[in-house]
Amino acid sequence: MNEDFQETLRIATAAEAIFHLEDIQSLWSGYGKIMRYGLRGADRETVIVKHVKLPDQAHHPRGWNTDLSHLRKIKSYQVESAWYRDWASQCDESCRVPECLALEYDDDEFLMVLEDLDANGYPVRKDAVAMPQIHACLNWLANFHARFMGQSPTGLWDIGSYWHLDTRPDELSEMKDGDLKLFAAQIDKRLNAAHYQTFVHGDAKLANFCFSEDGLKIAAVDFQYVGGGCGMKDVAYFIGSCLYEADCERHEAALLNVYFSSLRKALLDRGNTLDLDALEAEWRVLYPVAWTDFHRFLKGWSPGHWKINSYSERLASDVIAELKQASA
Repeated sequence: MNEDFQETLRIATAAEAIFHLEDIQSLWSGYGKIMRYGLRGADRETVIVKHVKLPDQAHHPRGWNTDLSHLRKIKSYQVESAWYRDWASQCDESCRVPECLALEYDDDEFLMVLEDLDANGYPVRKDAVAMPQIHACLNWLANFHARFMGQSPTGLWDIGSYWHLDTRPDELSEMKDGDLKLFAAQIDKRLNAAHYQTFVHGDAKLANFCFSEDGLKIAAVDFQYVGGGCGMKDVAYFIGSCLYEADCERHEAALLNVYFSSLRKALLDRGNTLDLDALEAEWRVLYPVAWTDFHRFLKGWSPGHWKINSYSERLASDVIAELKQASA
């Protein structure tokens, strides 16, 4: 980090001194690091630092002016900064996110100083989960969606999720699936035209959830693609991130029941006066549409991906058949 950023970190934590403890992970495509810093003389012992340092433009093979991937990443860090600055404080324990202690940026760097969730009750990361943990994550998503139901995503992505069609023209052009490619815009339009809209996390995979020791309390991280949308985008993507094909199909109905039960309770607890039957009816119909939307992205981005399976193909086939019938 540059010296100004280090001073921002020290001031934000009221620490006498700061020191690097470990690199937790590198950011996608070499855009920086997530690190843990230790503090001396502060009211906490550690913080998490997300430090984004843009790669050297001179060595980029295609140049920044035409590189959609680069521009998308830059906006994603701007969005994440806006999320922590303007929105994250609205989340409570039911949809826990890290407290943001400081934000800073200049022409080619971003700094986010965040609460260390490991030190505050969420030290576990999982690459495989049992049903109780899946239910806990669905409960987090339901409360997150309830909290931001009907709000306008000012400063965030107008349409959340990292696979949103308008931001992925390269992947669409690479697709070989004729029908899915032909109906991609209509699939996107159906999701965007949903009457009931909320904020979606946008990258709600298992790796972005932090667990308590007993696995039943959840916090979420990585808000680069948070924005407006139908909550089914998060639900479909999350289920696909932690279950194999057969289990996705076997548990589909039960998991949707868990999610909608949590969503109803969360909305009622917040005094929301929406027509909950109408909301659930609309979103249940959109679940396979949301699944198909991500399937579309995968088939352009990584045609050999393990998530491209017969269950996904069947859902996509059903969605496309309905769209064909509607346009006949």
